[in-house]
Amino acid sequence: MECGTVTSVLYDVPGPKSRARNRVIGVITIIMVVAILGYIVVKFWETGQFSAQKWSFFSFPLVEQGIIQATGRTLHAFALGAVLSLILGLILALGRLSDHAWLRIPCTAFIEFFRAVPLLIVMMIMYYGLPPMGLTFVTPLVAVVTGLTLYNGSVLAEVFRAGVRSLPRGQSESAYAIGLRKYQVMSMILLPQATRAMLPVIISQLVVILKDTALGFIVTYQELLYLAKLYGSNLQYGSPIIPVTIVVGGIYIGLCLVLSGIANLIERRLKRRGNPTRVVPADIPWVPARSSL
Repeated sequence: MECGTVTSVLYDVPGPKSRARNRVIGVITIIMVVAILGYIVVKFWETGQFSAQKWSFFSFPLVEQGIIQATGRTLHAFALGAVLSLILGLILALGRLSDHAWLRIPCTAFIEFFRAVPLLIVMMIMYYGLPPMGLTFVTPLVAVVTGLTLYNGSVLAEVFRAGVRSLPRGQSESAYAIGLRKYQVMSMILLPQATRAMLPVIISQLVVILKDTALGFIVTYQELLYLAKLYGSNLQYGSPIIPVTIVVGGIYIGLCLVLSGIANLIERRLKRRGNPTRVVPADIPWVPARSSL
């Protein structure tokens, strides 16, 4: 009875008219989506995008090898960018949460600056602006990974900071009460809980990093989008830009689904270990009472 009462208060169960209206809206939405997709398919068919000449382009071993290599380069840039973004985000979050102004203010300025600057501009400055100044070590991969790290690291810093701030103050106060230092409270109590709580947001940002690797074609990094532009302009096979885009888009979708699947697996395993909000520090205030008995 109590569960039913709470549910009825938080959510009004739709009546017969509301359910009928929702069904009608759902059917109309499905029909519109199917109609749009059907129109696109018909236009592709009329313009010969499904012709054997265009799709035979993918039957060549060199083309298949190029797609595999471009996928590997995309994953390489993503792996480096993801790891470095997580590390940078954690460092910046700790700096912004610091009690020392000389550390907090620079970290805050760094985060706000690189969150505001478009990622593409950072990549272009790295690749086209630094080499004329004598910094010849900047390769397309370095430009892409640096841009991904600076931008997404700043975003993840805010994610970590928001996760820590969202925890009840009793967590840290109880830990301080038993004599733990701030770095112990942060590393042993707050960060583990914040990471688990913000895991869906972190995974979403990792998916953004994966898709942002496509901007690397601007700085001549030979990833999937660069290859799609190169193959799509092949006049010998009728400029198969649409078939190439479909294939490359399917690869991106597959990679994102794999990443989401890994995230769901990690989340389920963390849930099996128990609710992250039920931790030992929550019971610390009761320790003196137990010891006095």
